[in-house]
Amino acid sequence: MPELPILSGKEIIKALQKLNYKIVRQRGSHIRLHCIGKKPITIPNYKSIDRSLLHKILRDAQISDDNFLKLL
Repeated sequence: MPELPILSGKEIIKALQKLNYKIVRQRGSHIRLHCIGKKPITIPNYKSIDRSLLHKILRDAQISDDNFLKLL
């Protein structure tokens, strides 16, 4: 399994929007995404997001690491 890259919050949001996630609201530096039939996800709008946090975001979104890398 390839290692997840260190990405910004905007890059992660762009990839998740390809899976029909929509931005619902923003509070401070945290952006909330919703998709019908899936759990809502909160993405911090940081310049760099650590691999461990990205892995948790992908787990909440029920996306495998390989599928996410294909979206990039």
